[in-house]
Amino acid sequence: MIGQPDMDRAMSDLNFLDTNILVYAYDPHEPKRQSVSIPLVKRALAGEFVISAQVLAEFASTLLHKASQGRTADEVARVLDILKPIRLIVPDRDLVKRAVEAHATYGIHFYDGMIVAAAERAGCKNILSEDLNAGQQYFGVTVVDPFSS
Repeated sequence: MIGQPDMDRAMSDLNFLDTNILVYAYDPHEPKRQSVSIPLVKRALAGEFVISAQVLAEFASTLLHKASQGRTADEVARVLDILKPIRLIVPDRDLVKRAVEAHATYGIHFYDGMIVAAAERAGCKNILSEDLNAGQQYFGVTVVDPFSS
């Protein structure tokens, strides 16, 4: 878990994975996106990326409730166990407040603000996501769409 920015890592080598990266890694119906996502998740398992509790919750919900995923609770629990080595940002009052500030400053949805706030807290350089504006900077963290090539 990460509470405050991790000063042992340079800002340039730590990135944040948004929910869609995890979802595509486990979605055989999107083979092109899956081929991009799987290596990113493997790198996250090796400590190169950070996620948040929100990302895990959205991921689990997607696996449980989207028809294309159709996973059982036991399957989802096993996947969550596999993902346990990924560094995790846990929200607190200050993170929620920063998400509100992201909403006010950038006009983004509150839950996107939670992603931005978590990435900022971890000291990440980039957020890998297809859901935010690629190239946009939020509090100094840049959005990169890994599927745009």
